[in-house]
Amino acid sequence: MNSIQQIFQNKKSKVLSIFFTAGFPKLEDTKTIIKELHQAKVDFVEVGLPYSDPLADGPTIQHSSQIALQNGMNLDLVFEQLKEIKDSHNMPLVLMGYLNQLLTYGEDKFCQACVDCGIDTVILPDLPMIEYENHYQKLFESYGISNVFLITPHTSEERIRKIDSYTTAFIYVVASAAITGAKGEISTAQIAYFERIKAMKLQSNLVVGFGISDQSTFQTVCSYAQGAIIGSAFIKQLEKNGVQGVQPFVKSILA
Repeated sequence: MNSIQQIFQNKKSKVLSIFFTAGFPKLEDTKTIIKELHQAKVDFVEVGLPYSDPLADGPTIQHSSQIALQNGMNLDLVFEQLKEIKDSHNMPLVLMGYLNQLLTYGEDKFCQACVDCGIDTVILPDLPMIEYENHYQKLFESYGISNVFLITPHTSEERIRKIDSYTTAFIYVVASAAITGAKGEISTAQIAYFERIKAMKLQSNLVVGFGISDQSTFQTVCSYAQGAIIGSAFIKQLEKNGVQGVQPFVKSILA
C-alpha cells in the first residue's frame, strides 16, 4: 500500500500536509525542517524541488525556489539530503516538481532516487494526462511510485472521474483557478466547488491546496475533503523566523 494511503487509512479527516522548497531558506535546512515537521505531528510533507520556471507557483514559492537555487540546491543534493534522514522519521514525503526536471535528470535515475529515499509519491503539475497514460503510468508503477493529479474548478467531470480511476495516493484539489499563495478566507464560489466535488463521491482521498494559510481556512476545507496542504504561508514564516518557527506555525494550524 502507498505510504499516503496508509495515512488516510489511519486518519479519516483533517490530514495536514506542509509544503516547503528544498534548500530554503538555507541550503542545509531541508533535513532540519523535515525533522521539525515530524516532531510537530504533520501527517505528510510535500518537498518542493526548486526550479527556475515553476509555472504553478505564485511569488512566494517562486522566490523560495530562486533562493534555493542561488544557495546551490540541485536534484542530486536534494536526493542526498533526503536519503540521509530516511531512517530518522516515519513521516511520508511527497516530491513536487516539474516534468522537465525529471526529463533532464533521467526518468529511471529520478525514479530510482525516489525509491532510495523512501519516496513513493510525486506531484508533477505539468505532466499531460496522455503522456501519463502512454508512458509514465507504466514507468512509475514499475518503481512503485504514485502520481498525484491536480483538479481545478474548471476540470470537467469526465476528466475528474478518469483521474479518480488512476489515483493511488490522493487527488490534489486546487482551491481556485490561480497560482499558489495565501488568499484570505474561503469564498462562497470555492465552497460551491468543494461541495460539487464532494457530491461526486469519488473513491480517492481529496487534499485541498493553493490558498490554505491558517487554522480557519484549514478547518473550512477539511469539511469537504480529507485534508489540506499549506505552502506559501509556511514559506513566509520560514523566511521570517527560520527553522525555529516550524513547530509554532504547525501548532497554530492544529490548535
